[in-house]
Amino acid sequence: MYKVLIYSLALLTFWSCSTASADDNSVVSAHDVQAMEGISNSSLIKNPVSANEAIAPEDAAKIEFEEEVFDFGDIKEGEVVEHVFAFKNTGNNPLMISKATGSCGCTVPEWPRDPIAPGQSGEIKVKFNSKGKVGEQDKQVSIQANTIPNKTTIRIVGSVTVDPEASTEE
Repeated sequence: MYKVLIYSLALLTFWSCSTASADDNSVVSAHDVQAMEGISNSSLIKNPVSANEAIAPEDAAKIEFEEEVFDFGDIKEGEVVEHVFAFKNTGNNPLMISKATGSCGCTVPEWPRDPIAPGQSGEIKVKFNSKGKVGEQDKQVSIQANTIPNKTTIRIVGSVTVDPEASTEE
């Protein structure tokens, strides 16, 4: 009886794996199992190049910025400041930035949509609009990518003063 049950479970498992679609990331081939021996499942991530293969953290893409904080100094309210954050992919796989978001609507990032090859560089342009933002400013841009961890933060800081000419023009 137990042999029939075990045989049925094995057959069902084989059937479900062989009929899974190519997009099903839960299917692992015998080759994948051999390649992953000695690596715990929790340390593997999805390979951005081939969605069906897992890669070890040391092989993941890595984003390294020349600077993570830009101080724009003192500006008058209403001025727009732009800064380009240069970075390099120091990892072993293509870097893909899926999203970059500012901490508020006054901070708008532009990022590369195409993969950045290992060893190659890229730029994220950040525009800060100081309208209605008087005082010390510390705005963040969160970058989501296929890195470990998958979120990186860069910042733009400075001080916004009231423009005396703008208040007398009203």
